[in-house]
Amino acid sequence: MTLKGISPVISPDLLKILAQMGEGDEIVLGDAHFPAHSLCPPHVPILRADGITISRLLAGITPLLDLDNSGVPVVMMEPAKNDSYDASVEDDFRFSLKYDGEVAKTDRAAFFGRAKKAYAIVVTGENRKYSSVILKKGASSPYPKRKSNQTSHL
Repeated sequence: MTLKGISPVISPDLLKILAQMGEGDEIVLGDAHFPAHSLCPPHVPILRADGITISRLLAGITPLLDLDNSGVPVVMMEPAKNDSYDASVEDDFRFSLKYDGEVAKTDRAAFFGRAKKAYAIVVTGENRKYSSVILKKGASSPYPKRKSNQTSHL
């Protein structure tokens, strides 16, 4: 993509999806094992980001998308009991998102149920287990704050 300020991990299709999402809409960033095509209804767009980790996508999305400030806007799948997982995943995601709020954890069935209602799903190249994440979009101002000595031309 050749737009200034847009990370190269953000495809034109993903940029369009992010722009179309409204306040309260959710997007799933699924790991490489996420069953998007068999799980979700046909009206849910499924994008591919093969070879790109979720952390890199989150870092690219963060400047473009405000998270919802009512409730918990970040949801991850809780690891199954007695299953191994990489405990650093959540910390990596928090760092990439620049987010220090609550992260909700849900079991697999609840996570998949929520994913079925998502605005869109991005299947990534993330290989770590239990690394799929759901983001809930908040409302944002389309214009950056002006300095007090700037005037509006609108």
